[in-house]
Amino acid sequence: MANEHNHEEELHVQHITVIDENGNEQLCEVIHVHESPEFGKSYVFYSMVGAEEDEDGSVEIFVSSFVPSDNGEDGELTPIETEAEWDMVEDVLNALEDEDEE
Repeated sequence: MANEHNHEEELHVQHITVIDENGNEQLCEVIHVHESPEFGKSYVFYSMVGAEEDEDGSVEIFVSSFVPSDNGEDGELTPIETEAEWDMVEDVLNALEDEDEE
C-alpha cells in the first residue's frame, strides 16, 4: 500500500532575523502572525532558533507588532506599547496553547 502525501498539508516554517539591542542578528522561527482589526496592526509571535527548552518542554516566545515594508518582503518589528495590546496578545497566546493541547 502506498502512502499518499499531501504537500498542501506540510507546515511551512518561516524565519525572520531580529537585531537585538547590541546589534547582533538572531535567527527566529515565526510561530504565529495575528492581524488585529482592533489595533490596526499585525503581531508576530516568534522564538529564537536553537533556544533551549525549559523543564516543561517550552521555549520563550517573543511578540512584536509588525509593520510590513512597501515591497511586502520584509518589515519592521516594533515593541508592543499598551496594556490593552498586551492583554490581546496574551489572549491569542493562550488560545494557541489551548490548540496545541488538543
